[in-house]
Amino acid sequence: MTKQPSDTAPVEVCIITKDHEIKGTVYVSKIAKSNRELTELLNDKERRFLAVVNAEIMPQGSIGTPKRYDFLEIHIDSIIIMHPASQTLFKESSKAQEDIAKFRQLRNRLSQTKPF
Repeated sequence: MTKQPSDTAPVEVCIITKDHEIKGTVYVSKIAKSNRELTELLNDKERRFLAVVNAEIMPQGSIGTPKRYDFLEIHIDSIIIMHPASQTLFKESSKAQEDIAKFRQLRNRLSQTKPF
């Protein structure tokens, strides 16, 4: 395991390129404003590649098993979108959508009942 400098912090991200979807961890500066840390990482004029650890990579639109890498380097110019993984919206299957609808109906019925 590589030891990271104490002035950086790990951020789990999702990265979209023209051909791939990548999930992994990048290290950002602790001194950057929290809403600017990824922007500063991508706009660093001296950086041409972005290091990603614990990476999973899949071709765009693929539903197979992702390839896993301990370490990847991605050329900055190939990144279309990068965002924190904690803000990822998952794709809901039709079964999940049905379950969500049933839950909402039950919640609405329960909110209309009178307390004891």
